[in-house]
Amino acid sequence: QLQLVESGGGLVQPGGSLRLSCAASGLTFSSYVMGWFRQAPGKEREIVAAISRGGGSTYYADSLKGRFAISRDNAKNTVYLQMNSLNPEDTAVYYCAARNTIALRTLAHEYDYWGQGTQVTVSS
Repeated sequence: QLQLVESGGGLVQPGGSLRLSCAASGLTFSSYVMGWFRQAPGKEREIVAAISRGGGSTYYADSLKGRFAISRDNAKNTVYLQMNSLNPEDTAVYYCAARNTIALRTLAHEYDYWGQGTQVTVSS
């Protein structure tokens, strides 16, 4: 049974940092493209970042380039999202997602498996 479990969310002050983790089980992790998405109240789910199976290729939403970094450790079946210089507009539920494919995917409907999400709140 494939399972994705996010962790690392919480309350952080503006300008702060958080590192999210997504632990995967029940799959051959290295065969899956992984993505991070976020959904703020009243808004659609949007791509944050995606990473190829081996980690050599990444994609970032234009507005987040330079502040967020996605990485993965295939030995630990885990994908990470390092978030820096956080601001209140980054407040959302953050989800990791997986798809057994070669090419990077950037649309939510292209992913087959989802975690339950972790809340990130940026507030003073």
